This record gives sequence, C-alpha cells and structure tokens, in this order.
Amino acid sequence: MDRPADHDDVRHVRRAIELAARGPVADTNPRVGAVVLDRHGTVVGEGFHEGAGTPHAEIHALRSAGETARGGTAYVSLEPCNHVGRTGPCTEALIAAGVDRVVFALEDPSRAAAGGAGRLRSAGVQVTAGVLADDALALNRTWVHRVRTGRPFVTWKFAATLDGRAAAADGTSRWITGEDARADVHALRASCGAIIAGTGTVCSDDPQLTARGPGGDRQPGQPLRVVVGVRPIPPGSRVLDDAAPTQVFATHDLDHVLRTLGRAGIHHALLEGGPTLAAAFLRAGLVDEVVAYIAPALLGAGSSAVGSLSINTIGAILRLHPTDVALIGGDIRITATPHHPDQEGS
Repeated sequence: MDRPADHDDVRHVRRAIELAARGPVADTNPRVGAVVLDRHGTVVGEGFHEGAGTPHAEIHALRSAGETARGGTAYVSLEPCNHVGRTGPCTEALIAAGVDRVVFALEDPSRAAAGGAGRLRSAGVQVTAGVLADDALALNRTWVHRVRTGRPFVTWKFAATLDGRAAAADGTSRWITGEDARADVHALRASCGAIIAGTGTVCSDDPQLTARGPGGDRQPGQPLRVVVGVRPIPPGSRVLDDAAPTQVFATHDLDHVLRTLGRAGIHHALLEGGPTLAAAFLRAGLVDEVVAYIAPALLGAGSSAVGSLSINTIGAILRLHPTDVALIGGDIRITATPHHPDQEGS
C-alpha cells in the first residue's frame, strides 16, 4: 500500500524541483530533477534533465547512486516516463535499480509518457504522487500548456509610453524604454522557443528578432523566428539572415501557426508583432500572458500598442489580471493574464 508523504518527502521533492530548474527553459522537453536515497535515507544520487536527447533526470541520479539505490527511494519532480523516445522509459530503469519507493510531484499530462505510476505499482514499487505539485507545475507551466492544448503558451510583449503609444507620430519607436528594460526583453526572448512577428513589422522595422546578452553578444541556442502574414518579405531583411532559424507562414490562420509550432515541440512563443498582429491574437483568444514595458513618458499622438479589438462598449472590456509589477531601470514591467468574461466569478 502506498505511503502518505511526510516532512522528509516534501524536503526531497523540493530539492528535485530545485535541480529541475537548472535545465534549459526553452527545450522541447520538460525540466525535471531527481534525487535518490539509499535504504538508510542518505542521499546517494542527484540529477536533472539537460535537454532533448540527453539522459533523463532519473537516469543521472541512478547512475550516481549505483548499487546503493537498491532498496532506496527516488524523488522526482515529474512522474517518471513510461515510453520509449530518444531514451528508454525511466520506470524500467527505476525498477531495474531496485528502488522500493518513488515519490513525485506532478503527474505527467502527456499521453505518450503517462502511466509511469501504474507501471511502478505493478512492479511492486510504492508510489506517492502529488507532493508539491503546484510548485512543479509552475516550473513547467508552458510545457504543460502545450501538452494539454496542442499549442504553445503565448506571451505578448510590448513597450509603450504611459499614454499607450508604441511609436511617435512620425513612426519612430527607438527607444521608448531604457537599456535595462531592453536587456530584460532579451532575457525573455532567450527563455522562449519562438519569437512571432507579422510581415508588417518585419517590412517596416527590419528587426533581427534574436536574443542578445550584455554588450549585444548573440546568445547561443536562438529561438525560432516566426513571421506571419501574406505580404512578401524584402530580400536582405535581417529576419532572413543566418543568426537564427526562421519559418514564414504566409497565412492569417493563427491557430494553424500555433499548432504547427506545438507539433514541433515549441511550448512558449513570444509575440512581438505590431498592433495589428497583437489585436488578431487577442481577438482569437490566443494570448495567454501579457508582459508590458511601460515608460513613464508621454507622446500624445502616434500608433497605439494594440489595434482594434472590436470592443465598442465598456461592458465588453478585456480585463487583465496582474501577476507581477516590477521596476526595471526607469521603466515599469507589468505581467498580466487576460481575464475573459466567461471566467467572471470563477
């Protein structure tokens, strides 16, 4: 019979989640950490998943533990997988190692890898599930979103003045926000698997859409650049250079774009298109999070941060639920999630 979790279980699962956080954020696989104890309760192995195609966290931890894992306990931030992908099932590795008990945080939501708990129980291994599940979910929220919906979690990022202007009346927009805010944007880009922009923005601004570190150095492992729209992209546009891969979708079908990215394993997409594309995503209900960089400045005229949302009355306003507000240099970063009318009272 499975044993309920105790204080030590919580402590070791928390350590597994800490290890998981060392994994690559934008990788196609989830971030997972594992801790193995011997039969006396001493930690004998730790590990985390370092990216697609590399050994899973459990394998790293079991290799460190060796024979001392026999009769011990394994703590994992995600339910051990029960399928053959680029690597073998972690359930079989745990069974072969002779562990007596497995404690994990988050149930695996994917059809392919799920069923690990059942397989372990069928082999006589005690299983305790759901320890610090919310913490583990927060760590892999975008990956879980892709698994459950088939499309990436979409974060819309924009910069604007206090009066909501994304550009001046003459079209200039560099730079509305300061250097610290721009550095923060590059860190956000680096955490995503794709950056999405419209053909209008590509043609008018000629952005490179890459993640750069301090001093302007290009970061390794660039996100996929995604351009959406039917307008031809001028030859020589920076988005077509060799700084990062680029995929062009000559369509306005946003659901098709996102599901194609989801099938490619991308679970977090950063929407950086102009006001027209942003409005299209919002009208379609395809924005999961908004990150707004607000400069304490006024323009009084110029293009707004978002185009028409077909909202004609205050009763139909699209409200956002703020989840974080931070001062970034001299600018304000607001993170919020869209609040839809059908969620009222929930």
